[in-house]
Amino acid sequence: MEITQDIKYVGVNDHEVDLFEGQYLVPNGMAYNSYVVLDEKVAVFDTVDAHFTHQWLDNLEGVFGGRKPSYLIIQHMEPDHAGSIAAFMQTYKETTIVSSEKAFAMMGQFFGDDFADRRLLVKEGDTLNTGRHTFAFVAAPMVHWPEVIVTYDTTDKVLFSADGFGKFGALDVEEDWDCEARRYYIGIVGKYGAQVQALLKKAAGLDIQIICPTHGPVLKENLGHYIKKYDLWSSYTPESEGIVIAYTSIYGNTKKAVEQFAEKLRQKGCPKVVIHDLARADMAEAVEDAFRYNKLVLATTTYNAEIFPFMREFITHLTERNFQNRTVALIENGSWAPMAARVMKGMLEKSKKLTMAEPVVTIRSALSAESGEKLETLAANLCQDYLARQDDTADKHDLTALFNIGYGLYVITSNDGKKDNGLIVNTVTQVTNTPNRIAVCINKDNYSHHVIKQTGIMNINCLSQDAPFSVFQNFGFQSGRSADKFAGQEILRSDNGLAFLPMYINSFMSLKVEQYVDLDTHGMFICSVTESRVISHVETMTYTYYQQNVKPKPETEGKKGWVCKVCGYVYEGDELPEDFVCPLCKHGPADFERIE
Repeated sequence: MEITQDIKYVGVNDHEVDLFEGQYLVPNGMAYNSYVVLDEKVAVFDTVDAHFTHQWLDNLEGVFGGRKPSYLIIQHMEPDHAGSIAAFMQTYKETTIVSSEKAFAMMGQFFGDDFADRRLLVKEGDTLNTGRHTFAFVAAPMVHWPEVIVTYDTTDKVLFSADGFGKFGALDVEEDWDCEARRYYIGIVGKYGAQVQALLKKAAGLDIQIICPTHGPVLKENLGHYIKKYDLWSSYTPESEGIVIAYTSIYGNTKKAVEQFAEKLRQKGCPKVVIHDLARADMAEAVEDAFRYNKLVLATTTYNAEIFPFMREFITHLTERNFQNRTVALIENGSWAPMAARVMKGMLEKSKKLTMAEPVVTIRSALSAESGEKLETLAANLCQDYLARQDDTADKHDLTALFNIGYGLYVITSNDGKKDNGLIVNTVTQVTNTPNRIAVCINKDNYSHHVIKQTGIMNINCLSQDAPFSVFQNFGFQSGRSADKFAGQEILRSDNGLAFLPMYINSFMSLKVEQYVDLDTHGMFICSVTESRVISHVETMTYTYYQQNVKPKPETEGKKGWVCKVCGYVYEGDELPEDFVCPLCKHGPADFERIE
């Protein structure tokens, strides 16, 4: 397979494996990817599993065309990628291995030889030139082993991403990338979200045209889709709206309760209900769905004064992968001393930023009228936001929405007649309550100010504490004049025709401008309330909460240069160019400060 004129694919497909890493079902096998760069000096990227050494060496020989390799670049030491190092070095004895210090230590452990006489040690920032191509090495510790490096080919704009952007499945099988890449990421890399986020920040400054992972297909088109998925997964942001019910049942009574509960959720507008019987389901699939959707219901029996073993295993999988930023509800069953809810809640204390839904439902042996009523209440609470979004079930005059106004952060939505727009603001105030009047201040430089001045209407979306940083990037780091901030998103509309956010808000209000006050650099819009809906009871996102818990902390330790005050991007260099634009938030030099 030709990747570019100089880069060739020499990997192999494995249809013999049934369990990858001894636990993940791979019905469509696995691909172990390896690449050759044919330049003045020939470089090989990574090897393959030892079971396929000879096939891989045949592939290499066919591509080399009689030439000898100068470099073997090892990015990751797991045996599925490094298992053929010793055989390669025995075949091509003049080759130099290029890798990190930790990787060479592991070679000594795996092969009894750390190749001290034939190695080139590289670290973050080092480069290697092979003629036309220059390779820049980027450290990627704990993505997902400590020795990992990834490599950027500055000539062909190719990122050799090691296990990043990989997926289950051999390359000779057609299947959806998202599903198997998600299951692969959550299962194998999921614990290391912070490290993946750090790597994505580094990659943001590179012009990447092609991604060559060590598993799965070479990615050449729509790279923004794959990068966005990785950003969501590694920031533990729910990818889709829906409710996952994971349950265990011994004699069928918990199962019956779950089935009734699922139907209640569907009737109340839940867009997706996914059910997993943990005793029979693929555990990795169940874990994947728990991370994919924004709400999770755990239903299990008390068992030996604890919980049923499959539920314990499931929760352990979640917590060891840093499960967070989700709403969780608990249903327990017990005939004489129900303990399951307490045990599950205790296990979930290891996770961060979980919103526990009420009430906890206790079933005594079988569903009764009393426990059935609690299921109904729990379903209503979990579906409150879904009901509030639908015109036929929403309370459009719930003035308790005004109670969510504080020194918070809001998305102001408007429409210029061609497209929807949104803007982050922190200056919203209720000025009177008879009648209800809201004051909104907007900088005149913002496109939204221009639009609202013309149209006289806007929506205030009160952001809740579960809003991820990506919301602020989308609505705060680009101009609505040139960017479509709602591109690819579900559009929900209030009665005034404007968009409101489908997620990450606890309420919204539709406003009509009654008066405008010129404040020099800003304009103040005094507005009446024409519609107000409460979407959820999650706390309002305050500016302090955003600074302490949402905005990424810049990684400046040991670095010299400049840090963006808006998004935390670090520019390493003595002087910041006057025309520099932050690759993340698009702000200029005025929003950077020197790292002290």
